[in-house]
Formats: sequence, structure tokens, C-alpha cells
Amino acid sequence: MAVDIDIIYEGDLHCSAIHRPSGHQLTTDAPTDNGGKGETFSPTDLVATALGTCIITVVSLVARKNNLELKNTKIHVVKEMTDVPTRRIGLLKIEIEFPKGISIPKAERIKLEKAAEACPVKRSLHPDVKVSLTFKYPD
Repeated sequence: MAVDIDIIYEGDLHCSAIHRPSGHQLTTDAPTDNGGKGETFSPTDLVATALGTCIITVVSLVARKNNLELKNTKIHVVKEMTDVPTRRIGLLKIEIEFPKGISIPKAERIKLEKAAEACPVKRSLHPDVKVSLTFKYPD
């Protein structure tokens, strides 16, 4: 399935992108450590965001099939850049915190964690990009 996205470079290291199927728009700016103003998401921030949202989406799909509702699950992403061997994303730390008040049996936890590991965005990243996944379950 193909999706069309139109991008316009607006100057001063800012871009706007339009998701054609929905008409939704987002903007990017270069980060401050790379000559931008850091006024919004950088392109590499969007990669980190894509990973976090992809993980919770596929985890929620598995949960739904197993009659679990994960509404209000929190995802925290930390993106660390590296300059070795060139400037790129070096590490993406993902913490998934499931909400209090839901019970997730051990067998279901294993399914959810496998789903997170199989996220299409994670599988699309270069092997040199390290990904750390942490799951915090309610007690």
C-alpha cells in the first residue's frame, strides 16, 4: 500500500509535510545542535516518534485480539544522536508504562513484548541504531 506525502521546503531549515489521504500537516525544523532553531520536531525526532507510536500501535492490536484495553498507556522515547561514524541516530530508548488498574497476565505480557519487537518501524531501522525497550507493568 502506498501513501502520498507532499513536502515543501519553506526556507530557514523548516519544512512542511502534508499527508495526502487525510490532509493533515506537520512541520519540521533542524535541531539547535545542527544549525536550526529547534522550534518543532526535527526529522530524526519524527523517526523516534514513529518508533514509539508504531510500537504502541502494534502492541495495542495484539492486546485488542486478547481482550485487553491499553488506553492511557504512556510511551517515553529518548533519542540520542551520535557522530560516529557520521551524524545519525545512535540510540532510541523506549519506555512503555501500562496504566494502573489493568491486569496483564504473564502470558499476555510475552505476546505484547514480542509485538513491540516486531514493530515495522523498528524492523526498518538500520542495525547500527540501537533500540532499548523497557516495559513497566502495573503491580
